[in-house]
Amino acid sequence: MFSFDPASILDQFVYHPEAPLLFNSGFFAFLFLGFMGVYYLSFRQTQLRIAWVTLFSLYFYYKCAGIYWVLHIVLVVVDFYLARWIEQSESQARKKFLLLGSLVLNLGMLAYFKYTNYFVELWNAAAGGHLGPFDIFLPAGISFFTFQSLSYTIDVYRGQLKALDSILDYAFFVTFFPQMVAGPIVRAADFLPQIKRLPVISREDFGRGVFLFATGLFKKAVISDYISLNFVDRIFDSPTQYTGLENLFGVYGYALQIYCDFSGYSDMAIGIALLMGFHFPINFNSPYQSLSVTEFWRRWHISLSTWLRDYLYISLGGNRQGKWRTYFNLLVTMLLGGLWHGAATRFIIWGALHGLALALERWWKEWFPGQPGLVQRALGGLLTFHFVCFCWIFFRAPDMATVQAILGQIAYAFNPQVWPEFLSGYSGVLIWMCLGYGLHLLPQAWEQRAEKGVTALPLLAKALLIVLVAALVMQVKSAEVQPFIYFQF
Repeated sequence: MFSFDPASILDQFVYHPEAPLLFNSGFFAFLFLGFMGVYYLSFRQTQLRIAWVTLFSLYFYYKCAGIYWVLHIVLVVVDFYLARWIEQSESQARKKFLLLGSLVLNLGMLAYFKYTNYFVELWNAAAGGHLGPFDIFLPAGISFFTFQSLSYTIDVYRGQLKALDSILDYAFFVTFFPQMVAGPIVRAADFLPQIKRLPVISREDFGRGVFLFATGLFKKAVISDYISLNFVDRIFDSPTQYTGLENLFGVYGYALQIYCDFSGYSDMAIGIALLMGFHFPINFNSPYQSLSVTEFWRRWHISLSTWLRDYLYISLGGNRQGKWRTYFNLLVTMLLGGLWHGAATRFIIWGALHGLALALERWWKEWFPGQPGLVQRALGGLLTFHFVCFCWIFFRAPDMATVQAILGQIAYAFNPQVWPEFLSGYSGVLIWMCLGYGLHLLPQAWEQRAEKGVTALPLLAKALLIVLVAALVMQVKSAEVQPFIYFQF
């Protein structure tokens, strides 16, 4: 018999560490519908609309990270005033000092939460110490919102952006919930002009928003989660229990998993923003179609790669100080990019490998200029994909021993004769992998036609599309909603 329990209902609105608020959860759908109702009612009241979105964003982060929503308040207040003081200062030395304050706040907070225990490990290894790890909780998305806030103060310091007069506007920018915890990293110059204007949601924008949310949900909650739980996690948890063939397909599976997981989140974030009348730049552009590592980084996590280029690579000197300094700058940029992803030696190796590849490709083009032929392009695409997959091993493995085990199994225990058993035992996983890679490799024009098709649907049909995708998610999902991979960064 049904019983109404107000306490259990109210408990849904409280933060639970084991169940952060996710786009692919039913509770988010419930909250979002209520949020959008108030949002549309406040459409023409600019300040009310900004305040409502900011409050909801802070609540969203509270449901993702608990008490650490206070970090957002601190970040908003300090960086808002530092940027204003930077703009008002006439002394260049004072401007630099204030910018340093912003860097210390943002990077210091990032270093404390992400790298304290890693430094403890390095100290123990170097000095023979016996310090235990500190009990430090990593707030969800801290790398994303600190980088976003830093871009604002740096742009104000460079004179490329005027400091805001309203702290509420700045809070809206830094805490905007669709992209707060896992990107894309939106630049202040792109986003701030959209805050005050009356949001315009055209039929095309609404259709594209629905299309992106539906495809993002499908990529994350169907393809990524299914192959992760039913195959990839098993391989990376115990690689020596599987043949080299299975390990190799585990690596291919993870390459697809992380793409579908992260690009799925980005698609949903961009789609939600479009439904609210805001435009974000694309964050993924079919990266596994790349013919070089350089091209891969123009297509993968575009908001991070351009951030690293504009605020780190160029600040180091870019390509303005000779070819050897350029190679060095590429390597340092990717090393720090690897460290941004996590406090572990394997992330540094992952970044170093990509940095070396970028430098090597630049050197190759200097010595062998010109456009490659068809065979070279095909070979370049094949080599690029497998290089990226090789690097993903370091990214996904829990430790270096696992990396060695996976590579050892592939090199010395491949056992191709298990293919029939592998094909029958993991037929479901292989079907979803083929579908995932097949959709990824389709020409962009096909995706644009599908998007136009969804846009042309009546409103009821669009709602039915979301329901059908949600029903498919329910058919293949595990007992618990799986968090997004990049929440840990």
